[in-house]
Amino acid sequence: MATIFRDVVDSPALIINGVEDHIHGLVLLSRKFAVMKVIQDVKTETSKWLKKQPACVRNFAWQAGYDAFSVSESNIPKVTNYIQNQESHHRKMTFQDEYRELCQRHKIEIDERYVWE
Repeated sequence: MATIFRDVVDSPALIINGVEDHIHGLVLLSRKFAVMKVIQDVKTETSKWLKKQPACVRNFAWQAGYDAFSVSESNIPKVTNYIQNQESHHRKMTFQDEYRELCQRHKIEIDERYVWE
């Protein structure tokens, strides 16, 4: 996935990590592409790659949506650490609870009717 970010959408990944139902990536977004285009191309290319892998991942599909947040340079170490520790973090908290907490902390209002797939 890091190769796709770098080579396809000119957006080098500083770190990518995740668990079974979602990923987090810290990416230096290219000025050449809109966020939507970056996500669309990364999803398309990773899906193509995964479908060529053993049968256990052939039925893979990305959810339709995504979220993208900007990060100040001073917060890169903190966000990197957070992404590195996804597995241990999700032993204590579900993705849904993580997302709610993140939105609440940053005063982002969400309508849960449209958030979960």
